[in-house]
Amino acid sequence: MVRVYTKIGDIFSVEIDGVGKKYFQLIAYDLTQLNSDVIRVFKTVYPASQKIDLSEVVNGEVEFYAHCVTKSGVKWGLWEKVGSNKNIGETGHILFRDTEDYGIGPGEEPIKVSSNWYVWHINDADFTYVGKLKGENQKADIGLVINPYSIAERIKTGKYDFSYPDFE
Repeated sequence: MVRVYTKIGDIFSVEIDGVGKKYFQLIAYDLTQLNSDVIRVFKTVYPASQKIDLSEVVNGEVEFYAHCVTKSGVKWGLWEKVGSNKNIGETGHILFRDTEDYGIGPGEEPIKVSSNWYVWHINDADFTYVGKLKGENQKADIGLVINPYSIAERIKTGKYDFSYPDFE
């Protein structure tokens, strides 16, 4: 098996069936989430045949941030590493959210809306309990370490393929 190496700044492409490609970049490791990779996914879809200027990509609009294992996505053929760029943007503003209402026991119905949220920034072990998400906290991305298949699904469709409580 081929060993995959990744580092902060690496850029990856995901094919969008019959449409083109989207890109994401590994921008940090979050010690508060199992030292997982933090990625920023860019909104623009580029034609598959277009030669891409990676400095243009990393200056594009960010669609979402997530925790995942980028190496696994490469190994499983969900995306490919296409280069690297030192411009990883600012990371201090990135906010993640999680809830105590995620995960259910056998025979239980999933909770559709939670009022039990906490938020945090990358590598900030001070998780802040906020209860109901209000204001800027509603913009926080889901902070779970998300499997590569679900990351690829969201990049392609705009939605994750798993059930997770909403805040409204």
